Amino acid sequence: MTKLVYFAWVRERIGTNEEEIDLPDSVKTGTDLLAWMKTRGENYEAALAMDNAIRIAIDQEHVDHDAPLGNPREIALFPPMTGG
Repeated sequence: MTKLVYFAWVRERIGTNEEEIDLPDSVKTGTDLLAWMKTRGENYEAALAMDNAIRIAIDQEHVDHDAPLGNPREIALFPPMTGG
C-alpha cells in the first residue's frame, strides 16, 4: 500500500487529505501516476487537469514527473509553491 497525500487546491478538488492505495503495476513514473489517477473519477480529473503544474514528492523528496516511483511509502501531490 502507498499513502497518497494531497495539498492545497489538489486536496480541495479531490475531496480528501490522503488515501491508501495499491498502485497498479502499470504505474511506474509520476507521469503514469497522474494519468492513472485521472481515470479514478471526475474529482481526480479536475484536480489533475493541469498535470504539468502538479509537483510530486516521493517519500518527502521532490522528483520530476519522469522519475521512477519505485516502491514508495508516500507520494505527495501539490500545486506550485511560492516563497514568502
